[in-house]
Amino acid sequence: MSGEPRLDPAVQHPTKLAVVAFLSGCAEADFKTVRDRLGLSDSALSRTLSGLEETGHVAVRKGFVGKRPRTWVSLTGDGRRRLAGHLAALQQIAADALAAVPETTA
Repeated sequence: MSGEPRLDPAVQHPTKLAVVAFLSGCAEADFKTVRDRLGLSDSALSRTLSGLEETGHVAVRKGFVGKRPRTWVSLTGDGRRRLAGHLAALQQIAADALAAVPETTA
């Protein structure tokens, strides 16, 4: 049954799921934008990105804009596939739960 969608343990934490979901909507985002849009502290986002980079979900790129250091993050191809599988598994769980609820008559 390897073809069935499965939950991805690497993104089950709400913060990690929020980060990968946000990044799925863009090619790349800078650290400050992700932090501000998700309402995270610098340290919380940094820890989250480190974990997601370790599992291959995100790529982190560092550089400069003028003389200011910047960090950009993007969802990897594998990260996108794993997110899609995770979301499909969540949808299946919800559909199965709804199908198990007996119909009530009004």
